[in-house]
Amino acid sequence: MTKPTARPKNPNFSSGPCAKRPNWTIESLKDSLVGRSHRGKEGKQRLKDVIEKTRAVLGVPADYKIGILPASDTGAFECIMWTLLGARPVDVLAWESFSEGWVTDIVKQLKLPNVRTFTADYGKITDLSQVDNNSDIVFCWNGTTSGVCVPNGNWIAADRQGLTLCDATSAAFAMDLPWDKLDATTFSWQKVLGGEAQHGILILSPRAVERLETYKPAWPLPKIFRLTKGGKLIDGIFQGETINTPSMICVEDYRDALDWAASIGGLPALKKRAQQNLAAVTAWVAKTPWISFLAEDVAVRSNTSICLVIKDAWFTAQTGDQQQAVIKGLAGALEKEGVAFDIAGYRDAPAGLRLWGGATVETADLEALFPWIEWAYAETKTKLSSAA
Repeated sequence: MTKPTARPKNPNFSSGPCAKRPNWTIESLKDSLVGRSHRGKEGKQRLKDVIEKTRAVLGVPADYKIGILPASDTGAFECIMWTLLGARPVDVLAWESFSEGWVTDIVKQLKLPNVRTFTADYGKITDLSQVDNNSDIVFCWNGTTSGVCVPNGNWIAADRQGLTLCDATSAAFAMDLPWDKLDATTFSWQKVLGGEAQHGILILSPRAVERLETYKPAWPLPKIFRLTKGGKLIDGIFQGETINTPSMICVEDYRDALDWAASIGGLPALKKRAQQNLAAVTAWVAKTPWISFLAEDVAVRSNTSICLVIKDAWFTAQTGDQQQAVIKGLAGALEKEGVAFDIAGYRDAPAGLRLWGGATVETADLEALFPWIEWAYAETKTKLSSAA
């Protein structure tokens, strides 16, 4: 197959950290508050600024609390599990690796009684009608490693007695999040907005705050998980007074991304860009007989972490290790050409590709990539067939 000539302008299709916003340069960080205290007046104002910009872009209700926590989405979600769970029975949903990790924490680390676990294979989703709205519900809105997302929040009862704990790290800024159905929501800003890593966002509903102020877990909490003092929420955490030292360079980068998001039309524009990217991949898959979506059901197919599998007879006849070798060869060929970085599927997922389709990715770059994937697959297939 002839090697393509047109190249993506931005070859970064990684699912985290993700591509920077269009036209980003290092100069975007020139106003970072470096060498200054995050606890000083200006530092706290910058942190409060990104909290309020987050509220504005995502449409978070005024009575919900937004805080910046350490250790990315993982740290933020661990924090809400260790501080909120244990007061009620728990239903935990898992259909990919990160949500399986939450199952492990709940069952083996917290060792909670009265836990029901609902799981599904990669590319599938659990039966959402099985959840008990009298229990606390733990789930990922979008499975970053499987390309499967919940279709909406209709399955969550408005009059639920339990809390919903939602890991929304690869959904926030690309999908509709019904705040009235979400009580404790986390994400990291290195996903859809392409920010730098190691900071998590926590969003709490009034019901979650009430739980924090009225329930004390039976286990000790490390300092970075402590959101209350003397039975009251530490409100400063949600005003820019972070628990520990944040990177003000990363904060400035997130602030820049939020300003870009607002400048193009806010959340509707971000969702539209992600949907356009998914539409481009869908059109390519429809005319490419050897590739398909891991998530076969359109209703639960992600527009950010777009996971693909190879279905031609030669590939499916290979062993699991051989299939992984094909993916490694394909992704390596694209990386060597400098046209796509980090697009191999997640290590625990079925052998395949994963293309990030969030709002910072230009549709034209994806469209320029598709012929390169076809070329790289043909080259890898020929090379491995000859070696065999």
